[in-house]
Amino acid sequence: MAYTALYRKFRPGEFDEVKGQDHIVTTLRNQIKAERIGHAYLFCGTRGTGKTTVAKILAKAVNCMQPVDGNPCNVCESCKKINSQTSLNVIEIDAASNNGVANVRDIIDEVQYSPAEGKYKVYIIDEVHMLSSGAFNALLKTLEEPPSYVIFILATTDPQKIPITIHSRCQRYDFRRITIDTITDRLKDLVDREQVTAEEKALRYVARAADGSMRDALSLLERCIAFYLGEEITYEKALEVLGAVDTIVYSKMFGCILREDVVGCMELVNEMLVQGREMSQFISEMIWYLRGLMLINASAQGGELLDVSGEQLLQMAEEGRRTSVEELIYMIRVLSELLNKLRYSSEKRVLVEVTLVKLCRPQMEQKEGIEELSARLLALERRMEEGIPVAVKNSDSTAADYELPIEKPKETEPKIVPQALPEDIREAISRWQEIAHSFGMPGEIYLNYAKKVISEDGILVLQFTKVHDEEFFLMNEEAELNNLKRVIENTIGKKVEITTRVVDDVANEKYEDITQLIHFDGIEYQE
Repeated sequence: MAYTALYRKFRPGEFDEVKGQDHIVTTLRNQIKAERIGHAYLFCGTRGTGKTTVAKILAKAVNCMQPVDGNPCNVCESCKKINSQTSLNVIEIDAASNNGVANVRDIIDEVQYSPAEGKYKVYIIDEVHMLSSGAFNALLKTLEEPPSYVIFILATTDPQKIPITIHSRCQRYDFRRITIDTITDRLKDLVDREQVTAEEKALRYVARAADGSMRDALSLLERCIAFYLGEEITYEKALEVLGAVDTIVYSKMFGCILREDVVGCMELVNEMLVQGREMSQFISEMIWYLRGLMLINASAQGGELLDVSGEQLLQMAEEGRRTSVEELIYMIRVLSELLNKLRYSSEKRVLVEVTLVKLCRPQMEQKEGIEELSARLLALERRMEEGIPVAVKNSDSTAADYELPIEKPKETEPKIVPQALPEDIREAISRWQEIAHSFGMPGEIYLNYAKKVISEDGILVLQFTKVHDEEFFLMNEEAELNNLKRVIENTIGKKVEITTRVVDDVANEKYEDITQLIHFDGIEYQE
């Protein structure tokens, strides 16, 4: 006999076997018992949460000859045919490959005929959001007023794409992600029935990796069973098969980041790659680890939201106290941005290493927000508390070399003030706002950043700091300078020689700003 995958072999056959969707199962059973069955249902939810399974059970239950407390009996002729997929009363349609108007018209033509046996014809349309706009419009009237013997069950993972006109004509049921405890209990039952030995910790990790999907959990478990056929499935073996890493690695990585140990981070990344770990999954798990630290740090009850052992919870609480919520949020944001980039990158290792260096050196951030500033301050505080030198000159440094680098005010030289300003420059400076306005945008803005000084040769110099070096390079172009000279000549009727330069610090530069020497109300300039 051909092998059957676990998720197909153990697909629930009645409502009582459906796990994690009690709010839906109870409602449907009550409808069947009270014979208040709707004509159209919309099942929404993520993959593997039981939408198609519940749809098939509902189709069996409404056609069952002897239902038991709202459940199908699975022994009558109708139930047997539906289970063997030979019933003409249950029609399953994949909207992903049958999404045109012609496909919907075939359905409309078929619903005119009553069932040859049983009470209802049930149309299960999977991934219904894939139907075209024309197909939805063609289905609309039939969905609103179908024959009394027809039931439509629409299943989708993306309910936002369903037109509101379709939406309003259906009873909507939202399937929730299945909890880790529920999936673990189901896996325990299945490994017993399959006579497979597995540690509870391994099953629990598989359940967490499934991310709320029972089908994914069964597929992951099947991989573990196949890889270690006939052997006990341990936690370490589950990690090996699923390409995951133990939480101790994330703890080590977090410690390296706090210590600004770039080499340690690189060694851990190399270790993961040698073991064949997937970088995207590693970063994703690291984000979840930091999320746990953030919850513990943010609230005394945060640990209750984590699915970890008591021993690990204590360890995470100790680590969480070494930093702040703001710094953890900063790390999560940076790693989340990295995770998005990894999907499209062919150089995953390089991206991961660059990001880890960035986390170890928060001062590298050019545009700083609250999280970045907090990360920098906490990193500096940790280095001071642990006695780590902030700046070391050489191996023979004295104690003074380990002090925090404090920028001392520079000794300013006496500023060079011109004895007499040339008449043409004086007039140009006195009418500078008019000249800048005539020069036009964005040059007008650039000119306002410049300090106006006189060079040794008596030439007007537009002087920029390194902060505004971009404006300097733009104004230093020959075309821009010639344009400015023409504007000045048109404004004052005289030619003025102009040049540009960039300096470290205008405030401590030795040349006086000549705009401070001229009164713009017509009073004579200083000599």
